[in-house]
Amino acid sequence: MALTFKGGLHIPDSKLTAKLPVEDLHGDTLHYFPVTQHKGAPLKPLVKAGDYVRVGQKIADAEEFVAAPVHSSVSGTVKEVCPHVNSVGVKTETIVVENDGKYDTAELRPADNYDSLTTREVLWLIRDAGIIGLGGAGFPTHVKLSPPRGVDCLIINGAECEPYITADHRRMLENPVEIVDGALIVAKLLGVKRCCIGIEANKKDAIDTMRRETRYGSNIEVMKLKTKYPQGAEKQLIKAITGRNVPTGKIPADVGAVVVNVDTIYNIHRAIRKGIPVIDRIVTVSGDAVNRPANFRVPLGVTVSYLIEQAGGFKAPPQKVIIGGPMMGFAQYTTDTPVSKTTSAVVAMLEAPSTYDEDMPCIRCGKCVSHCPMGLMPNKLNSAAKVRDVETALKYNITDCIECGLCSYICPAKKNMLQNISAFKPLAIKAARRDNASGK
Repeated sequence: MALTFKGGLHIPDSKLTAKLPVEDLHGDTLHYFPVTQHKGAPLKPLVKAGDYVRVGQKIADAEEFVAAPVHSSVSGTVKEVCPHVNSVGVKTETIVVENDGKYDTAELRPADNYDSLTTREVLWLIRDAGIIGLGGAGFPTHVKLSPPRGVDCLIINGAECEPYITADHRRMLENPVEIVDGALIVAKLLGVKRCCIGIEANKKDAIDTMRRETRYGSNIEVMKLKTKYPQGAEKQLIKAITGRNVPTGKIPADVGAVVVNVDTIYNIHRAIRKGIPVIDRIVTVSGDAVNRPANFRVPLGVTVSYLIEQAGGFKAPPQKVIIGGPMMGFAQYTTDTPVSKTTSAVVAMLEAPSTYDEDMPCIRCGKCVSHCPMGLMPNKLNSAAKVRDVETALKYNITDCIECGLCSYICPAKKNMLQNISAFKPLAIKAARRDNASGK
């Protein structure tokens, strides 16, 4: 029986590239590296215009704990350090490297003496490799693997519930040995006895592959999850696999669990065993506007336009290009955006919804409430957000919203609740912290 959580919805998954093996792409002429690609402290460039860099060389870092360095994916000369648009449409400090095509590699230092390393040393290796939540969250992994209290369950997230994206699916099919090794490294690091890999039922080949790989001596359970969005959300995954609810204002560690994306686990294996930092990733290029949908292994820093070109270009001018999935991704106004660590997909659509928020009246159908995976009342939150009513928004737990977009997706009145709520949420959080600090 497939495990699941209350709420959510099965939406057309459109996994056009699920059966397509990953293709290796060479780098482009210019590579763009935003100096900060994670959630946490901003980084500072370690190089300047005219410097020569090598593959795997650290080019940006910070002294703060909640940070993850950026490494070059190519060798060549730093052309400039300048503002350039990133995947969320904001211009940010970016290191531009002119690829010389030689791919000279910086010295790599695998942990040959891994078994003798302390927990702190292993965490430092993970941090130094620039590993973050590669499923899209972007939180530094060494911080997540330093929970404030003991945990008893490690959950590897292989759900990949967003439509179109098949990057994690292909990773499980093509690198199961490395994933198991990475999972064992993290399980040992956390001191947990239970380790589970959660995979949606629509990826039967991945379930079978991982079960074969974990059959003997690994103590890793492969759990079949119901195909339902957002099954891969952290709190929903914990509920489905362990039955535990993460309370409002708490983190997974508070209920004894840590969740790590399957591609993040692969990169932990690669960093520890081979000394290779995060310099590439699998990116799905898909959608009905793409001539040749594909899965590519991409050196970080190439542009979306380069990926589209490798996928045969557009059939016709797309109405929308999204980095990430169509539910939680970011629509782009330019294809000059570079691939960063959290770029799991590029989806181009010939047609996209354009009728949101036409002020059609809410018919009180309750669909947004019954399908909300967090058990919230999106209609109330949407109304509060529109009039900037912080008190009401906090009353209805706006801080619990995971911004999955289901409320907008199923609303018959075509209200863009997600945009309104997500735009207002930071203001509500700030107000709540201010009230807490003042003792209100």
